[in-house]
Amino acid sequence: MGASDSTSASGPLSDRDPVVEPSKPRLLKMLGPGLVTGASDDDPSGIATYSQAGAQFGYGVSWSLVLTYPLMVAVQMISARVGRTTGHGIAGNIARSYPRWVAYAITVPLLVANVVNVAANLGAMGDALKLLVGGWQLLYVVLFGLICIAMQVLLAYKRYVAVLKWLALALLAYVATLFVAKVDWLAMAKGLVIPHPSLDPSYLSIVVAIFGTTISPYLFFWQASQEAEDLKEKPRREPLVERPSQADRAEERIALDTMVGMAISNLIALAIMTTTAATLHVAGTTDIESSVDAAKALEPVAGSAATLIFAVGIIGTGILAVPVLAGSAAYAVAEAARWPVGLSRKPREAKAFYATVTIATAIGIGLNFTPIEPIKALVWSAVINGVVAVPVMAILMLLASDPKIMKEFVIGAGLKILGWLATIVMAAAVVGMAVTSFLG
Repeated sequence: MGASDSTSASGPLSDRDPVVEPSKPRLLKMLGPGLVTGASDDDPSGIATYSQAGAQFGYGVSWSLVLTYPLMVAVQMISARVGRTTGHGIAGNIARSYPRWVAYAITVPLLVANVVNVAANLGAMGDALKLLVGGWQLLYVVLFGLICIAMQVLLAYKRYVAVLKWLALALLAYVATLFVAKVDWLAMAKGLVIPHPSLDPSYLSIVVAIFGTTISPYLFFWQASQEAEDLKEKPRREPLVERPSQADRAEERIALDTMVGMAISNLIALAIMTTTAATLHVAGTTDIESSVDAAKALEPVAGSAATLIFAVGIIGTGILAVPVLAGSAAYAVAEAARWPVGLSRKPREAKAFYATVTIATAIGIGLNFTPIEPIKALVWSAVINGVVAVPVMAILMLLASDPKIMKEFVIGAGLKILGWLATIVMAAAVVGMAVTSFLG
C-alpha cells in the first residue's frame, strides 16, 4: 500500500486530473461526503429537537451529544468505507448479498420516512421565510421544493457537490446566536460532561429523540452512495477491492472527513441547545414544537437579531437537507432495484433514479397541502427511522465484516466494537421510545 486517492500505479496525477485540486488546501480537498452528511443532519427537524431539549431541560441533556459523537463517527465511517471499498452503496451491497426482499424491506420504510421528513423540512422552510418577509407559506414550500429538485436534476455532479459544501456554511448561523444569548458557560460545561439521568418520561423521550435525530438511516445510505459516486466522477479512483494500493490514503481521507463532518454536526446541535437553554429555558418557555417556534420564541428574550439568524439558518440547512433526504431515498430504492443510479449520470441515463428524487420531493410538497399535522408526521417518521435503523445497522456491520464483500478491507476491531455498540444503543432507544410512548 502507500498510493492514495490522488495517486495511482502510473504515478502522480496531473493537475488536470479531477481527483486533484491543487488550488485548495489539503484539508478542504479531503472534506466531502462526510462534511455534507454531518451538515445535513442538522436539518429543520433536528433543529426542532435540539431547541426543545434546550428549552425544556436547559443544559441538562448536553451530555447526550458527547455520547452520540463516537457512535455517529463509527457508523458513518463504516458506511463510507463500504461505499469506497466496493463501489456500491449500502442498498446495492444488500441487493447483491441477500435476497432482494431484504433490500426492499429496508428501503421502502426508509423512503416513507424520508418523504415525511422532506415534507416537514419544506414546511419549516416556508414558515421561516414567512416569518422573515410575510406572504403565503405554501407558495414558499413549492418554491423551495422546486429549487431542491432543480439542484439534483439540472446541476452537474461536481457543481452540485460544491453547492452542498457551501450550504454547510448556513450552520454558522447557530454559532452566531450564541453571541446574542447570555450563556452560563460553567453550567453548560457541567451539563456537557456530567450526565443527569432521569426516569421522567419527558426526559427519556427527548434523549431518545436526540439519538434518533443524530443517528439516522438516511445518513448511512447517503455517505456510502456518495463515496461510490465519487469513483465515477474521479476516474483514477477505483473500488479498493480492485485497487488495494489506494487504500491507505482513502481510509485516511474517510476518517478525517467523517470525524470533521460529525464534529460540526454535534457542535451545531450543542450551539442550538445552548442558545435555547440560555434564553427560552431561563425565560420559562419550555414548549417548542418546531424550529420556527424556537425562532419566534427567541425574539422577546434575545431580540430580533436572534430570530433573524435562527430563521435564516432554518432555510439554509433545509435547502441542504431536503436534497440529501430525497437523494438518499433514491439511491436506496434504485440500488435495491438494480436500476442505473447516480447523480453523476445524466437524467436520461438514470430515469428511474431521477424520477424517485423528483417524486419524493413532490410528495413532500403535496403533504403540506393536506390536513396532516407536520409535528405528528415527524413523530411517526422518527418512529419509522428508529425501527429501521436497527436492522440497517446490523446488516451494515455484517457487510463491513464480510471478507467476501470487503476482501482484506474488513473493518477492524475498534470500528466493530463502536459499530455494534451504536446498534445496541439504537435498539435501546427504540425500546425507550416505546416505553415513553406507553407512559404518555
